[in-house]
Amino acid sequence: MIGQIIFILVIAIISGYLISFVLLDGILQAPFADLFIAFCENVLQLDWYVARDAYSILFQQNKSFWLAIGFIILLLIIFYIALSRFTRYFNQISDGIMMLSEDSEKEIHLPVELDFLEKQLNNVKAKLEKRAKDAQEAEQRKNDLVVYLAHDIKTPLTSIIGYLSLLDEAKDMPVEQREKYVTITLEKSYRLEQLINEFFEITRFNLQSIILEKNLIPLNYMLLQVADEFYPLLAPKGQKAVVQIDDEINIYADGDKLARVFNNILKNAVAYSNPNSTIEISARNENNQTFISFTNVGKTIPAEKLEMIFQKFYRLDSARSTQTGGAGLGLAISNEIIQAHGGTITATSSDNKTVFTVMIPTNS
Repeated sequence: MIGQIIFILVIAIISGYLISFVLLDGILQAPFADLFIAFCENVLQLDWYVARDAYSILFQQNKSFWLAIGFIILLLIIFYIALSRFTRYFNQISDGIMMLSEDSEKEIHLPVELDFLEKQLNNVKAKLEKRAKDAQEAEQRKNDLVVYLAHDIKTPLTSIIGYLSLLDEAKDMPVEQREKYVTITLEKSYRLEQLINEFFEITRFNLQSIILEKNLIPLNYMLLQVADEFYPLLAPKGQKAVVQIDDEINIYADGDKLARVFNNILKNAVAYSNPNSTIEISARNENNQTFISFTNVGKTIPAEKLEMIFQKFYRLDSARSTQTGGAGLGLAISNEIIQAHGGTITATSSDNKTVFTVMIPTNS
């Protein structure tokens, strides 16, 4: 910008000097003098000698003054042209910025001189559009989830009311039938409680920040305990979870929250593993980092779904209802917990094998 101003000043000075030289000392001196004298004679009614003396006094004896006048006029003209150009740039930049707030799919176009700014504005526009799209998709998933949960809450509630009404009306109902109805009502009540808890889970996830309470944890023992706790879920399908850790590993982390992460991952592995298959759990230390892997055998997860698997309210299998699936928060919450520890959680899937890998600093 400073270089352009200096260039304009130099051009103005040179141009003013050249114009003054041409008019007062150069090839246009005589025609200009004759024109001035003729004007004085015809318009001002002056004598030729008086007009010549006036020309000499006004122009030839005041060359510096006219040089300055010419310089100022040229400077104003050049400044006006430059300002018009800058104004045009500013208007185009303003139009480009206005397009950032619009829903138009058109790209922002600026002059070649502003190519760098055009790229930056288009990058910002693309990021804003992606954020808006992600927010809309997240809101839609949340709305869908609320609809699913509302429907599923209504179903057990209707059954509970129906069976309780029968029990209330039929005072002389046989004992066996009464026990059957009570059992069904209790099962429906447990399911209703689970769905209500999922609603609270959504609220906590949206409003609560994760606060860690770290302690030294024997990882081997924790993983063995988690695997044992899942036996009731594994046994009906002939599945089993095997922990394979060669060395003793201790990590500094929040035990309760880390156990929640492992439970969420293992629950997902159980749900999507083949019957009679084995879920392998392993861990290792490497470069002051601890890697915990959960490998299950089942249907390969497409790459596009792996990219969204840790998003809030995302369900890997959209066909699964809340009767068999959760709220779609487990892996998203797990991701938040691991990030709070300064680590990462990733998933890969190929050849009917899916591997979830948790990495946390050993002394985080």
